[in-house]
Amino acid sequence: MKILVTGATGQLGSKVIERLLEHVPAKHLIASVSNPKRAEGLKKKGVDVRHGDFDFSHTLEHAFKGADRMLLISTMGDNATRIRQHLAAVQAAKQAKVKFIAYTSIAKADTTSISLGEVHRVTEAAIKSSGIHYCILRNNWYLENELKTIEGAVNGAAIVTCAGEGRVGWALRSDYAVAAANAVSDGDSHHNQTYELSGPPLSYAGLGAILSQVLGKNVPVQSVAENVFIEALSQSGMAKPMVGFVAGIQRGIRDGALDVDSGDLEKLLGRPVTPLSQSLETMIKGIAVPA
Repeated sequence: MKILVTGATGQLGSKVIERLLEHVPAKHLIASVSNPKRAEGLKKKGVDVRHGDFDFSHTLEHAFKGADRMLLISTMGDNATRIRQHLAAVQAAKQAKVKFIAYTSIAKADTTSISLGEVHRVTEAAIKSSGIHYCILRNNWYLENELKTIEGAVNGAAIVTCAGEGRVGWALRSDYAVAAANAVSDGDSHHNQTYELSGPPLSYAGLGAILSQVLGKNVPVQSVAENVFIEALSQSGMAKPMVGFVAGIQRGIRDGALDVDSGDLEKLLGRPVTPLSQSLETMIKGIAVPA
């Protein structure tokens, strides 16, 4: 049984491979990477490292050859680029006769108002129509996405949001990685399933309350209008496209796009989701505090 992971040196993929190596012999793992030089460590451990570049479909056909199960980790870039890359990967998987695809999607992909949803709707549809058994892993929001907000709170700044009382199912990237590794390594138990993976949903006010407890000081949370939020981001020097993207995510949260109350993440983990207080403590250890 050969298990392939795309983007195996990325932030999520590297954690997935790390988890798989704890339970699967390295000789049964294939790492598809755009730059094999970055995967020398995996190669030394006995993982079959292959060049798979999503912009060159012929490399994907070679990289996927002989794989029985595959974790397709969504790529980075604008929506059009990602859709093109994902569709090429699904086609390459069909040609390689992959028997099972697990795919990292987004919460409520079929209905979400967040702009990223288009990529995942199209990719999910392509996988489902491919004839390959699948498992859709609809990941909620990585807690690491809030690193700048958490750094600011550590250093005395308020949390500023225009998401109102909208809730987010934050969880550590490592929890999502373990869930993905478990799903792809035990694929027979997850044929044609769609999972909404989420930590306990919480508003930014709730996040601020937990941060206050962890830091032992009050972390104020300022709820502002969207135009005020956009102006603050612009004044901070953030590039205009990123300002629009971040504001769009906040708008989606306000509209309930990431408000998912589900036990699916615990199901795939085989344990509770890492408590948010513990996750924040871990992240804060790596944040520099001015003297």
